[in-house]
Amino acid sequence: MPRPNAENAIHLNADQLQAGLEKILLSPKDNGILELVVRRPEIEQRETLDRAELNTVEGLIGDNWLRRGASHTAHGSADPEMQLNIMNARAIALIATCKERWPLAGDQLYIDLDLSNNNLPAGTRLKVGSALIEVTGVPHLGCKKFVSRFGLAAMKFVNSKLGKQHNLRGINAKVVESGVINIGDTVSKI
Repeated sequence: MPRPNAENAIHLNADQLQAGLEKILLSPKDNGILELVVRRPEIEQRETLDRAELNTVEGLIGDNWLRRGASHTAHGSADPEMQLNIMNARAIALIATCKERWPLAGDQLYIDLDLSNNNLPAGTRLKVGSALIEVTGVPHLGCKKFVSRFGLAAMKFVNSKLGKQHNLRGINAKVVESGVINIGDTVSKI
């Protein structure tokens, strides 16, 4: 069988996605688990890591966030409010259908934690390993790349009113205290 990727993906339909929502909504509220760390050294490249360093200036060390910049900022510089992209591990598990495809979402941290606006409003701090990160108010939504990798139904699911309320596509964050993180670390709401 070919290795799962964007080209030979299984895309769930709206009913299948809706059927998995209950499990996502049971995500822990205060203490979750860091399930996966993904570094993006170059555009369209992904490296999964067991251990990584978060830095207040560079974000995830070795990730292209700082070099890549952003089209919506002055002079195309990286947006400090979008230093880290975080997705709920249960949401990506449903959408991607297998863990090998999680990195295709493009996020760096995949956490089994309730990322909803009610649970983690902007300004909430999370302790991950020896690092401290802060949720920012910049929305993180599904886009055409997300559609090509996971299907139109998945994009509609994460961008729906309920999807946005629970941040099913994920959240943005920034590093406020540098530190080391490891797969399996507890992620605690401060």
